[in-house]
Amino acid sequence: MLTHLDKKNRPQMVDISEKKATERTATARALVEFPSGLLPDEAKEEIQTKKGPVFQTAIIAGTQAIKRTADLIPFCHPLPLDSIGFSIRFLNPTTIQVECTVKTTHKTGVEMEALTGVSVAALTIYDMCKSLSHGIVISETRLLKKTGGKADFCHED
Repeated sequence: MLTHLDKKNRPQMVDISEKKATERTATARALVEFPSGLLPDEAKEEIQTKKGPVFQTAIIAGTQAIKRTADLIPFCHPLPLDSIGFSIRFLNPTTIQVECTVKTTHKTGVEMEALTGVSVAALTIYDMCKSLSHGIVISETRLLKKTGGKADFCHED
């Protein structure tokens, strides 16, 4: 049964009033793939553009997006956030991995916040680098892990 539909098949926000507040975490990942030979060899920890430091800007944008998830996704509950963490790194000379972990102590999880964070961070990398190529691809946006609530989840690679 889809929890965002009532008995008459109408959309609704899930009632969490009877749930217990517990610690909940979620980690999501997205990949940003550049055409071969596009990035300079010295780009190991950060990409500098005329717009500024790409990874640092992506972390700020992702953090802002996480804080606005309930405004973007219609049935997400606004949540108090205990922590937000990002990791952005090169997997190889053409692929950047963006990971985000979000933590709260509440009645519902933070999967959508983590997925929103990596999505907007990846979009920010695209935006800041699109002058280099429009062939940049954002892929494999997925939930890697969640803890708390009814069941834990861990994506097996």
